[in-house]
Amino acid sequence: MSREKAIGHLAAAAAYAIFGINVVVCRDIATDGGMEPIVLFSMRSLVAGVLFWLVSLLMPKEYVPKGDLLKIAGAGIIGLFLPQLTFLHAIVHTTPVDLSVMSTTTPIFTMFVAAIFLKEPITWKKALGVALSFGGILWLILQSTFGGHGASETEPIGIAFCFANYIVFALYLGTCRNLIARYSVVTSMKWMFLVAFVISLPFSIPHVPTTDFGAVPTHVWWEVAFMIFFSTFIAYWLVPVGQKRIRPTLVSMYGYLQPIIAIAVAIWAGMDRLTATKLLAATLVFVGVWVVNRSRAAGDAPKKN
Repeated sequence: MSREKAIGHLAAAAAYAIFGINVVVCRDIATDGGMEPIVLFSMRSLVAGVLFWLVSLLMPKEYVPKGDLLKIAGAGIIGLFLPQLTFLHAIVHTTPVDLSVMSTTTPIFTMFVAAIFLKEPITWKKALGVALSFGGILWLILQSTFGGHGASETEPIGIAFCFANYIVFALYLGTCRNLIARYSVVTSMKWMFLVAFVISLPFSIPHVPTTDFGAVPTHVWWEVAFMIFFSTFIAYWLVPVGQKRIRPTLVSMYGYLQPIIAIAVAIWAGMDRLTATKLLAATLVFVGVWVVNRSRAAGDAPKKN
């Protein structure tokens, strides 16, 4: 493996490990923080954007043509604004374990995006893998939403936000790689976060006067700081590093670290429990994605250098 590819793999792994911890952190912020998801997103994008702009002042200036600025603006919408906002809404209406299990379908959505935009073929093995994974997800949904386990369980609206999140982020991974690769991470991120923040303002400003920031517990502010600095500034720096060096489907495959870490932390923190039903659903999902990955690997084998 080349040095560049090794850096790409390490960057993707680190980013999704942070995202795994972020699932539990955001769940706690959502339940104890008293802030609307859109307000939290605006704070997140503002501070992270400022950090990227400050870092850019220390780097050589990079020219971006107007045409690419428009494309980067679009990337900011599908890569930052929509994924982060749908995630913050999803975590309010789902348990960390359920959200984490469902997040493993991101590589499958990325596969479909790659088939449409990159012309990667969908084989019968991939179709079988998709069927197994969605069977597991369907089982999880039915048990979590209609199993009669109480109000703390996953709600249908949470599931809708989850899948919206995975589809949009898969679209970003599958369509924006060439654009991201043309510029440094800092250049791409500073413009994407600026666009995301500006778009969020009309939605967040009406909620600011009704948000009692003084009543937010100290431990929640520390969690907000983790979410902004590590889960946003650092992780969203690492994702483009991975995008530039390895294929989008490989980047999304590191999404498997997210549920493993999120489930472990959630159970350790007493925020969720891993039942036999959830374990069965997770097994079906992982087996399905493994089949998809094996099919992809077999198809890619002859092309290796």
